[in-house]
Amino acid sequence: MKPVLPGMPESSSQKAIVCVLITAWLTLWVPFYLFAASVQIPYSEFWNQVSQGKVAHVTVIGDQIAGSYKEPQKGAESIDGFQTVIPSPGDPDLLGFLKRSGVSIDADKSVSPWIIALLLGAVPWLLIFFFIIKRNSRTVPAVGSTHSGFGKSRARLYRKSENNATMDDVAGLANARKELEEIIDFLKNPSKYHALGGRLPRGVLLTGPPGTGKTLMARAMAGAAEAPFFSISGSEFIEMFAGVGASRVRDMFRQAKLEAPSLIYIDEIDSIGRIRGGGFGGGNEEREQTLNQILAEMDGFSPQEAVVVIASTNRPDVLDPALVRPGRFDRRIVLDLPQKRARKEILEVHAKKIPLSADVDLQNLADRTPGFSGADLMNLINEAALLAARKGKKQVDAEDFNESREKIMRGIEREDLINDAERKIVAYHEAGHALLARLLPGGDPLRKVSIIPRGHSLGATEIVPEEDRHSYSRSYLLNRLAILIAGRVAERIIFNDVTTEASDDLRKASQLARRMVVHWGMGRRLGSVSFQQGEESYLGREPSTVKDFSDHTARMIDEEVQEMITDVERRAEEILKPNRTRLDALAEALLEQESLEEEEIDRLLDL
Repeated sequence: MKPVLPGMPESSSQKAIVCVLITAWLTLWVPFYLFAASVQIPYSEFWNQVSQGKVAHVTVIGDQIAGSYKEPQKGAESIDGFQTVIPSPGDPDLLGFLKRSGVSIDADKSVSPWIIALLLGAVPWLLIFFFIIKRNSRTVPAVGSTHSGFGKSRARLYRKSENNATMDDVAGLANARKELEEIIDFLKNPSKYHALGGRLPRGVLLTGPPGTGKTLMARAMAGAAEAPFFSISGSEFIEMFAGVGASRVRDMFRQAKLEAPSLIYIDEIDSIGRIRGGGFGGGNEEREQTLNQILAEMDGFSPQEAVVVIASTNRPDVLDPALVRPGRFDRRIVLDLPQKRARKEILEVHAKKIPLSADVDLQNLADRTPGFSGADLMNLINEAALLAARKGKKQVDAEDFNESREKIMRGIEREDLINDAERKIVAYHEAGHALLARLLPGGDPLRKVSIIPRGHSLGATEIVPEEDRHSYSRSYLLNRLAILIAGRVAERIIFNDVTTEASDDLRKASQLARRMVVHWGMGRRLGSVSFQQGEESYLGREPSTVKDFSDHTARMIDEEVQEMITDVERRAEEILKPNRTRLDALAEALLEQESLEEEEIDRLLDL
């Protein structure tokens, strides 16, 4: 039996609804219209009422006469009007008789009153019928059917003329480009690889933090290969009806094969590609059916079908192993946050259309933006251009870029003023960070200190490494912990009290210390052991929903984290107390100037 979905009436139900509506119209509207406002009278009676002077006005429409009385006629009910029919073949004396009797006359040859009544009564029901038909046209006739477009693919097709992205638009991803350029060459010259027994990779998985250019890389690959590009998000497969996601997968792959050589790009594939079973991420039968269909379609590629599936995610650790195995996604390309040289290349690409002032140094800007993704750098250029336009400038200068960078990192500058006592606390707090950063050996350079409120912070100390780091020593991380705690230590030394200004510093210090103990094996008592604490975001680990250590070990971790922070706090105090004069000088300069650059700090500290 053909299934009927909720909201989809059967044919018999539709007929019943139509019959009921027609009956209601015939039984209610027509009698109401005909007898509520006027009454049908014989033509002879109409003639007598005109002779008696009771009729005030008549309208002649063909052989129909509709009129009104000078005064309501008494009877079963008060009657204001009447209707009558002129006998065939007509009455030639009627108009003269009406004129002599003083009756005003209108004539209308357009339509009869009963036609007007019919139209007025039918319009509401026609609207109802139209609504029913329209509603039924949007329902699904059967699960998984592509009829009416419900089960069809929602992938957007970009042809060569619509996709202007090229590999020149992708900067700072040299290794990833090399991998993808081989696939591009394969799509353009498949015979060269087939002659040596090579097979076109079926899938490419792009992984990396948000904003690193995964979508841009996929579009650039399609543009360079001059191939049709099908783009869809993983969440667009899922609907409330079972089987729709699998139907859309089938339809998408069917279209891609017809357009071959072509590329399919699935963004955020983790929304449908999570591990099946086990309850991880929540069970969803429709999602698993969709994933199964993707697996089946990728297995069904023949060596001659030039269709490549590109997928991206920032959660590769939660993907189903059957999805990422060789034969489906043959290549996994990791797009990391850009390093210093790559950041400069990205800035150069986005700054091509921006009129830059002579004082803009993109290399210096790249040095001072560690941790920025490609999307962050694009936003940095755009914000600087907007700031320059707001100030009425013809070019974007270094000041605009510095303000844009601070706006992205810390938020917009706050206009509310803090009182002198709080301002002094903030100055000594930031001075403590800055002084310890300059006095600790082997630390990163101190670039700037500011007590200008921005976003949620009342001040900031900017410490930027000279070179991009990929591994960190225990001594380096302990120095970073000490610098984070130094602001609170400075408050205690100067005011013999502590404030809430250090809340963010304490959070960061606690997270760093816990990671040192749990993930990097840098604790003294626990030693070189790594512990898993549940699902992590983009750490490349196997997913887990429970911790893999005992409560006793958890207590030891807490104690070791506390001891580590206590030790660095004691060390920071031992360094800051003998340098009280330098601390005062730095705080006073901040209170006066609000912001100090690297050269000014070194001159004040005589270093």
